[in-house]
Amino acid sequence: MLQIQERLAEEKVEGAAGGGMVRVAANGQGDILSVTISPEVIDPQDPEMLEDLVLAAVNEALRLSKELANQRMGQLTGGMGLNVPGLF
Repeated sequence: MLQIQERLAEEKVEGAAGGGMVRVAANGQGDILSVTISPEVIDPQDPEMLEDLVLAAVNEALRLSKELANQRMGQLTGGMGLNVPGLF
């Protein structure tokens, strides 16, 4: 299990919003690695729109990270569906 956790730290997923104008990368452990925002989406008159896009991209990246972790753990447990709270 330790090896899987170490590999998850190296694996990367990406969430996007606004047609890819906001992208958030995370690793398989749920750590946010980077946030990329296209200049076209930055509107000083509408900061709420950018906030919503960042939030959506972060949530997507975290969802994908959990999905990846569950998939890798499923390989270890033979698909038994063990869900240990706080493990990931």
